[in-house]
Amino acid sequence: MSGESESESTGESTIAAAQRERALLEAVPTQLFIGGSWVDATAAATFDVTDPSTGAVIREVADAEVADGIRALDAAVAAHASWAATPPRTRSDILRRAFDLVRERGEDLALLMTLEMGKPLAQSRGEVAYGAEFLRWFSEEAVRIGGRYGQNPEGSGRMIVSQRPVGPVLMITPWNFPLAMATRKIGPALAAGCTVVVKPASLTPLTTLALTAIMQEAGLPPGVLNVLTTSRSGAVSAAIMADPRLRKLSFTGSTEVGRGLLAQAAEGVLRVSMELGGNAPFLIFEDADLDRAVDGAMAAKFRNIGEACTAANRFIVHASLADAFTARVTARVAAMRVGRGTEIGVEIGPLIDDRAVAKASALVRDAVARGATVHTGGEVRAGTFFAPTVISGVPAGAEILRQEIFGPVLAISTFEDEDEAVRLANDTEFGLVSYVYTRDLARGHRMIDRLETGMMGLNAGVVSNAAAPFGGVRHSGLGREGGPEGVHEYLETKYTLLPND
Repeated sequence: MSGESESESTGESTIAAAQRERALLEAVPTQLFIGGSWVDATAAATFDVTDPSTGAVIREVADAEVADGIRALDAAVAAHASWAATPPRTRSDILRRAFDLVRERGEDLALLMTLEMGKPLAQSRGEVAYGAEFLRWFSEEAVRIGGRYGQNPEGSGRMIVSQRPVGPVLMITPWNFPLAMATRKIGPALAAGCTVVVKPASLTPLTTLALTAIMQEAGLPPGVLNVLTTSRSGAVSAAIMADPRLRKLSFTGSTEVGRGLLAQAAEGVLRVSMELGGNAPFLIFEDADLDRAVDGAMAAKFRNIGEACTAANRFIVHASLADAFTARVTARVAAMRVGRGTEIGVEIGPLIDDRAVAKASALVRDAVARGATVHTGGEVRAGTFFAPTVISGVPAGAEILRQEIFGPVLAISTFEDEDEAVRLANDTEFGLVSYVYTRDLARGHRMIDRLETGMMGLNAGVVSNAAAPFGGVRHSGLGREGGPEGVHEYLETKYTLLPND
C-alpha cells in the first residue's frame, strides 16, 4: 500500500506541477507594450517561444516589424519631457515598488525563466534576487544625482555643472539572464529620467514581458517603458537607431554583433553602452587555498550552465597544483545532476539551442585532437543537453582558449611562474573579468594592476553585484552597468557659467 500511495502522490505532484506551469505561461502578456498599452504587432504576426529542455512550444508572442519599432520610439519620445521633469523621489518610489513586486512574485518569475531559458530553478531564484537588486539600488541612486557649483579659477564667475537625462534609449538584452539584464539597464535609465524601448532576445522574451507588467503595476507612466518582441531584430533595431530622435544604445551580447551595432550607432553619434563577450582566465597560484579555489571554480564555471559572459573560460593552474585541482573538480563535476531545470536537484540544465551544443562539442573535440585529456563528460546527450566536462592539458593554439565556450566545459592549462600566468591570462582580445586565487596579498595587488580586465575576483568566483560597476575593456565592451557609475551612463553633463558682473 505504501508504494502505491507514494506512486499516486508522485503522479499527482507531476500533474500539479504541469498545471502550474501552464497557468503561469497563460498569464504572461504576449503582445507588444507601447505607450502604456498592450497591442498586437502591425501585421498581427507571432513567433514561437520554446522550452529548450523539450523543444516544445510554450507560447506565441507578438512579432514586431519596423513600423512597430517606430511606434515604440514615438511613444518614448512623447513621454520623455514629462518623465525627465518628474521629481527624482517619484521615479525612486516607482522603482522601489517594482523591486517589492519582483521579490513578491519571485517564485513565478524564477519558474518562467527556467521554462524559457532552461537554467535550474535554484539558479533562476538567484537571478530574481540579483535582478531585483538593480531596481532597489537605482531607486536609491535616483535621488542622488547631483552636480557641482563653485568659483572658476580666474575668480570671474561661478561654474554650475549639472546632469540631465541623455534622452530616449534603445536597449537590446540577451537571452541568458532575461530578468537581470533587463533590470540592470531599465533601472538606471528610469532613475536618470530617460524613456526606453527594450528589445528582449527572441529566445527568452517571456520574462521581460512579465517584468513589464510589474513595472506597469508599479505606476510607471505610459510611454516611459516600451517593449518590442521580434524575430526581426536586425531590421527593427536598425530602423530605430537610424531615427535622429534616439540618443543612446545599450546592448548586451556578442562582440561580433556589438561591432555591427557600433558602426550603426556612429551614424547618429549615439551614446553607447556595450557589454560584449568574455574569455575569463581563472588563475590558481601555488600558494592558493585549494579547497576555496575548487569552490570558486565550480561557481565561476557552472553557474547558469556556463552560459554567462563572466563564466571562467580558461583555468590556468600552477603546475604543482594541476593534478590535485583536476582530480577535485573532476569528482565534483562527475557528480553533477543533468536534467530539466524544474526537476529537484538538477544542477545543469539544457543549453539554449542546438548551435550552442554543437559549439561546445566542437571545442572539446578540437582540444582533444591537439592532445588534451577528457576526465569526465564531453558527450552530447539527448536534446540540447551537454554533459558537464573537465579537460586538462589544453595546449596553446586550442580553439577553446580563444573562443568563449558558453557551456559547461572546464578547460585546464598550466603555468610555471607569475609572468607566464599573466602572459597567458592576457593572451586574448577580450577583457571582461578575471579570477585569481592566491594567499599572497602582494601578488593579489600585482594582479589587479597586471591583468587586463574590467573586473577581477580575488579569491572569489562570483563578482557581480548591483552596487558594483559591471563591464570590460578591449573587445569586451564600453561603459559600465551597476553601481553609481551605472546611472551616469544615462546622463549628459551640462556646464553653465555665471559671470560675477
